[in-house]
Amino acid sequence: MLSTRLHPRCVPALSDSYYSETSETPKSEFDRSLRPPDFGEFCGQAKVKERLMLMVEAAKQRGDALDHVLLCGPPGLGKTTLAHILSRGFGSAIHVTSGPQIEKAGDLAGILTNLQHGDFLFIDEIHRLHPAIEEYLYPAMEDFQLDIIIDSGPNARSITLSLPPFTLVGATTKAGMLTRPLLSRFGITNRLDYYSPEELTTIIHRSADLLGVEVDPGGALEIAKRSRGTPRIANNLLRWVRDYAQVRADNTINAEVAVAALAMLEIDEDGLDEMDLRILESMIYKYAGGPVGLTSLAVAVGEDEATLNEVYEPYLILKGFVKRTPRGRAALPAAYRKLGIDPPRDASQAELF
Repeated sequence: MLSTRLHPRCVPALSDSYYSETSETPKSEFDRSLRPPDFGEFCGQAKVKERLMLMVEAAKQRGDALDHVLLCGPPGLGKTTLAHILSRGFGSAIHVTSGPQIEKAGDLAGILTNLQHGDFLFIDEIHRLHPAIEEYLYPAMEDFQLDIIIDSGPNARSITLSLPPFTLVGATTKAGMLTRPLLSRFGITNRLDYYSPEELTTIIHRSADLLGVEVDPGGALEIAKRSRGTPRIANNLLRWVRDYAQVRADNTINAEVAVAALAMLEIDEDGLDEMDLRILESMIYKYAGGPVGLTSLAVAVGEDEATLNEVYEPYLILKGFVKRTPRGRAALPAAYRKLGIDPPRDASQAELF
């Protein structure tokens, strides 16, 4: 267990790396956003939502704090939204921070000692917590206790502070990077998956109402199909199409308007943009479909390796355009067909498919 050294006259101060939000505060930034305020308006993730609703109801019936919750999945699927919905369900304040912002144990101590009974602590990108700080979190999660070393040297002494029961909600895009001890302290791992076009269409209609723009079913579906299964992208595209419709289409979004607006962003019906197509073209035309190493591919398209690996490649793999092999990335038949090319039939390429 790691302890932090504090001067006896020092009271742990609130860190600049987080903010707290009382769930009942009217017209907060959260209220003015497109985030749904409760489970009733949250569309998609049916299995995760059902589990969380059951946990909330059981905890409220017992009068206990909610068990710690881990939410994992790609960016933009609703992890932060669900954390706020959980806190609102309890009528509790939520304190928000992220793993990279907690640089030392004292930062975490300041946050924990300012929690009230039943409060929620939301740590985004929790997999990026420093291992030493992560260990400091264990007794707080399990026993609601905080061990602090006061002074230093011969005058050092350890005291244990009791913390009120609270709920830690952790969010991560890389659950595999969480250490096993931390992972085991969460009751249930809730993985969020990509949304279907139908679910995204519902989300787009709701967001359009909040934005005050008229969108018909065809327009909403065209935006949904190009949103990579991600509500955040869907809302971003809706804002762009709204601007386009406001200037060029009498503030009404139909299928034709949506297609024209998104064509300006070079986003096609599969949600692929200019860089996605450049990646596929480079793999097929420059490297004969692969396999090709990530470094070579990054040089060919003029993008850094981390961006290719974390931003573009996951969706191309999800849609069946690219696969990873022991020798590198290879283009699948769908990638050839996407570019209007017949997939190769020779045996050397067939083994890749």
